[in-house]
Amino acid sequence: MNIPTQTNDAGSGISPDSDEGSSCLSRRNVIFGAAAVVAAMSLPKNSLASTPLSTTDQALKNNNGKDDNMNSTTDIPETAHTFDPSNFTVVPARTFEDLRVGEIFRAPSRTLTDAHASAFQAVSADNHPIHYDVEYARRHGHTAPVVHGLQVLAFTAPGATLFPQYIGDVFIAFTEASCKFLKEVHAGDTLYSALEIVALTPQGDSGQVTTRATVHNQRGELVLSGEHKYLLRRHAQ
Repeated sequence: MNIPTQTNDAGSGISPDSDEGSSCLSRRNVIFGAAAVVAAMSLPKNSLASTPLSTTDQALKNNNGKDDNMNSTTDIPETAHTFDPSNFTVVPARTFEDLRVGEIFRAPSRTLTDAHASAFQAVSADNHPIHYDVEYARRHGHTAPVVHGLQVLAFTAPGATLFPQYIGDVFIAFTEASCKFLKEVHAGDTLYSALEIVALTPQGDSGQVTTRATVHNQRGELVLSGEHKYLLRRHAQ
C-alpha cells in the first residue's frame, strides 16, 4: 500500500516557505491576538486583575510605596521590658488579718505506692517488718504492710497546699503539730489531705493560726486527724 507523503521538493507543489503558507500563518496570529484582546476587555470589574489594594494591604505600604510588612514595629508595653522577681507570686499575698476561721486549704490527692514506703524508710531509718514484710504483717492481723504513721502525717505538710504561698511574706514559724492515727493505710490507698483554720489568736505584733489537719482515704474514711499551729506577723514588712 502506497501512502503519499509531503515533501519539500519542487514536485510536491507544497512548501512551508511558500507565500501562501506565510499568509495563512499571519492571519492565524492576527485572529489569536484579537481574541486575547477581547477576552481581556470582557473580564469582570471585580476580578483579581482589577481588584484594588485592601485597606490592610495599603497599610503595609510606606510613604515610598515599598512593602513595609517586614519592617513594621508594634508598640510594646513598658512593663514587658521589666521583671521584678519579688512580685512573682503563685497567689496574691495575704497577712494574718486577711485570714478567716473556716477557710480550708486542700492538697492534691495522691495514691501511695511501695516506692513511697521505701523512700520514707530510707529517710526515717525505720526498718520494722510491719512496714515491709507481707507475711509478717498478715501473721500479726494486718491485710498488708502498714504505711508509716509519720508518713501519713507528712501528707498534712502545709507546703502540700497553697496556704504557705498566701502567707509566705508574714510567716515566722511552724510551732506545733499533733495527730491521731484512726485507720491503717496501705500501699494502693489514695489520700486526701486538708487544713482548716479553726482559730486565729492575735499576740501583739504577731498572731497564731491554728488549723485542723485531716486525711481521708478513697473510701471516705478519716484515717488521720490532727492540729497544726503557725506563728505569723500581723502585718507585712
